[in-house]
Formats: sequence, structure tokens, C-alpha cells
Amino acid sequence: MDPSSNEKVADATHVPEAVESPAPHEMTIGEYASTRLTTLKPPMHHAPNPFRLLGMLSGKQWLFFLVGFLAWTWDAFDFFTVSLTVSDLAETFGKTNTQITWGITLVLMFRSVGSTIFGLAADRYGRKWPFVVNNLLFIVLELGTGFCQNYKQFLACRALFGIAMGGLYGNAAATALEDCPEEARGIVSGMLQQGYAFGYLLATAFARGLVNTTSHGWRPLFWFGACPPVLIIIFRLCLPETDAYIERDAVRNEKGNIGKTFIAEGKVALKRHWLLLIYLVMLMAGFNFMSHGSQDLYPTMLTNQYNFSPNAVTVTQVVANLGAMTGGTVIGYSSQIFGRRFSIIFISIIGGALLYPYTYTSSHAVIAAAFFEQFCVQGAWGVIPIHLMELSPGSFRTFVVGTSYQLGNLASSASSTIESTIGSRFPLPPKGKTKRYQYGKVMCIFMGCVYVYVIVMTFVGPEYLRRSFEVNQDSDLNEAAGHDTIEKAMRKIHQREAGAHQQQHSDPEDIQTSEKGVVQQQA
Repeated sequence: MDPSSNEKVADATHVPEAVESPAPHEMTIGEYASTRLTTLKPPMHHAPNPFRLLGMLSGKQWLFFLVGFLAWTWDAFDFFTVSLTVSDLAETFGKTNTQITWGITLVLMFRSVGSTIFGLAADRYGRKWPFVVNNLLFIVLELGTGFCQNYKQFLACRALFGIAMGGLYGNAAATALEDCPEEARGIVSGMLQQGYAFGYLLATAFARGLVNTTSHGWRPLFWFGACPPVLIIIFRLCLPETDAYIERDAVRNEKGNIGKTFIAEGKVALKRHWLLLIYLVMLMAGFNFMSHGSQDLYPTMLTNQYNFSPNAVTVTQVVANLGAMTGGTVIGYSSQIFGRRFSIIFISIIGGALLYPYTYTSSHAVIAAAFFEQFCVQGAWGVIPIHLMELSPGSFRTFVVGTSYQLGNLASSASSTIESTIGSRFPLPPKGKTKRYQYGKVMCIFMGCVYVYVIVMTFVGPEYLRRSFEVNQDSDLNEAAGHDTIEKAMRKIHQREAGAHQQQHSDPEDIQTSEKGVVQQQA
């Protein structure tokens, strides 16, 4: 691991003000390795009432969270529109189901391209306008998919959609979490991540209401998917930039050459954190294998191996996603108390213990196992948004969060293919002409290996719990722009805020008297 990684050892009884850890002395690989177990000890921070934590967010911070959550939710909705209409798309375009799933694979492949383009744009030009452009692309490409007349048009639209989808995650996380009060970060992170599960639930519900209920077949689902981003764009246009970005932009303006300063920040970040960036991609590969490996082939397992009806599969999936949403929020909140790494490792061990009932229960009682297994999977995921934010270099937070997530997603895109291919080696007695396989056995073994990988990667990695996102605590920016530049920029921001506050609270009679005095002097 990165020898220059800095970690905070928080007081077990006192909740300090959020500040970034000071740069530590140089550590050898052996010294760093010796701290992995000791830094895993839960700090046992004070656990405030979760409703009080949520009450700490100001109105503006809530709006930032909501716009990020809604965008991430609809991002997931648009992604699952293809998954839920594979058979209908295959019939329309005269292709097999496997050929249609290339539309899903292309999305996963091009997401890392989008995270790079829109991540750098958001770090350089602000969170707002790249976010708006992202959602404009969602509108165009979802409408375009709905009007596709042949297979090639369909693949082109989905490839471009992958770029748009990849660009949103990092921006949504930065928008929702950058200005969030430090104590509330864990629970808000967990709530944000579950926008993905919520998007899947919405897609499932609307698919049942819109697919094959009119003469247009599957197309209305995609046409409808293009509508909510219009409202999300309007919502985002009504909000300013995040305070964290405004401070960073002020430093770049104070330096004089914004582009040159941004490039200098990039050089510093790459020089200091290149090993950390590689680690984050490897960590996110494990997490994406964990989600895809436990979810993508699960409906096929239920229908093929255990003969579940379509309605029973739908009910099981809905319950599993409710468990996912609950787990993400609960474990995200708990990570603020017990630490990010400890929370991920603990819930991964529980998830591993539940794999047997999750994959070997042949009755409808599997619903309970599905709820708790996805509670664990998405519980670990609930820690990820804020964990990545705290680990990422401040100047490239959107880029690092989004790109590490999407490259990990790319690495895991073959999860269902791997499980399906291995599963074909374990046949069961056929049901009529339908071939059956022991997918449950394969999923159980595969997920057991994934959990071990995630636990090991989390154990060896760093943690910056309670890290400050303020520019005056950013050592990278301090090296790139200079301490004096940061101080001047912060003084100007504080002067503007003080002036605005004074004007807002000034007595109207005093203002009127002052204005009369000015008029008399001019006369």
C-alpha cells in the first residue's frame, strides 16, 4: 500500500472537529503492514440519534443530497430498462437474447470513458454544468433507444448511454457529500448509494405497467425514462455550486492561471497517490464482483434450478432490494461509529455466512435469505461513496470516485457469464426440453471467493475517517498553489460572506438613513 498514506487515529471518547490528518513520517512497506491490524480497531465514536444527524443538514445540503440521489436513482432506472426487456428487444430486432445483452455489456464497457471525461470536467469546471450535460444525454439517448429501428442503432445508442451513465456517479457523490456535515457523512453515504436499488425497484414497477400494454410494445418504457431527467436538470439549475468546489475554484482564480493550476494539482496528485489510485480500482473490482455476482444470475437460478414462477421471482427481487436499501443505510450509519474498514469487513463476513441459504433454499422461504444477503452486500456498498470521497485527492475527487468505480465495474462485467459458463458443467435433470443447471452451487462458491477478496483488499487498504474536505486542509493543493494563495482566497471568501451576512441583517431604517445621507452629500 501507499507508504505515504495518512490515517487518523481518533480519540475513542471525544468527537473532534473534522480535520484532515497531518502528513505522517515516511513509512516502509513493513511499517505500513504492521499498522493494518491496529488501525482496524473500531474507534467507537459517539453514536448520535440518526434523526438528529439528518437534522444537522441545512436546507441547501438537503437539496444537494436530493438532486444527487434522484440523478443516481434515474441513472439506475435507465440502465435496467434493457435488462427488463431483453426478450422483447430480441423479438423486435430479430436477434437472440445473448445478442441483445451486448447492449448491457457495451454500457459497462463505456462507463469508464464517461467517468474520465465528465469527472475531469466536473473537477475543472464545477459540478453543475457537467451534471446538466450528463442528464441531457440521458434524455436524448433514452428517446433514441425507444425509436431504434434496427440492432445496430440499438447498440450505438447503448454504447453512448454507457458514456453518459459512467459520468454521473462521481458527480452525484461529490454533489451530495462534499458539503455534508462530517458526523452525518456515514448515514448520508448509505442513503445515497441505495438510489441504485431504488432505481431498480422503480424500473421493475414501471416495466410491468408500460411494457406490452400498448401497441408500441417495449418502447414506452424508454420514452418514459427520458422524462424525469428534465425535472432533475431544472432542479440542478436552481442550485449553486457546492461550497467545497467554490473554495477550490477561488484558490485557482487567486493563483491567476486556472488551467495551469489545475494541471499542477494533477501532477501532485499523480505523484503522491498513484499507488492509491490503483488500489481503489482493485477494491472497486471486488465490490462490483460482489454485487453482480450475487444479483445478475439470481433470477435465472430461481427460475431454472428451483422452478420459481415469474411472479415469485419478482417478489423475491423486490424483497431483496428492500433489504439492500435497508442495509446500505444502516451500515453506512454504523461506519461513522466503527470505522469504514471495520464495517465493510464485518458485514462481508456475515454476508459470506448467509451464502448457503441464499443459494440452496429451494422454497419460497428463500425470500428471507435474499433480504439479508442483499442487506449485507449493499450494506458494504453503503460505506463506499464516503470511503472513496475521503480517500480521493481533493482536486480530483469526482474523477477518482467515478473512474475507480467504473473501472471496477468494467473488470466485473463478466460476472454472470463466468457463473453461467461454470454452471453449465453441473447439469440437473431437464424439465421437458429446458436444460437445468446447479447455478446455486456456482454462485455460492464464486461469491465466497469474492467475499474473501473484498475482506483482504479492505484490510490492507488505508482509511481517512473524518477527513476534512476544506481546501485549507488539502496538502496537495497547498503544494500546487502555495499556502499564501490559499490564505488570500479564503480571506476573500470570508469577507464576501461577512459582507453578505451584514447586509442581510442590517436594520432597514439604518440603510434608509445611510442612503439619505449619501443623497444629501451628492446634492
